[in-house]
Amino acid sequence: MSENILSITTESWDKEVVQSSALVVIDFWGTHCRPCKTIAPIIEELAKEYTGRAKIVKVNVEESPEIASRYKVIGVPTIMFFKDGNVVDQIVGVVPKEQ
Repeated sequence: MSENILSITTESWDKEVVQSSALVVIDFWGTHCRPCKTIAPIIEELAKEYTGRAKIVKVNVEESPEIASRYKVIGVPTIMFFKDGNVVDQIVGVVPKEQ
C-alpha cells in the first residue's frame, strides 16, 4: 500500500476522518472482495495525484464493522467522500477513475 494511504480502524476514525478539515476519500474494502482488488490500483493512483489536497484512507470492513454499519456500507467496494466530518458523496462498486 502506498505511503500516501492511511489504513484506519475504529480507534483512529474520528481523528483521521471526522475531525479532518481536508477532503477525505475512504475506500471501504474486504479481503475476499475481488472488485476491491480491481480498484486498488486506482486508489493508489488517486493517492499520488491528490497528495497534499486530499487524505486517502482505507477501512477494512471485516476489521472495523462498526464504521461500516454506522455509515450504512452494505457492499464493497464503497468509496465515500468526507468534508468537515460529513459525507458529501459516495460511489458503490467499481467505476472508472474519471468518475
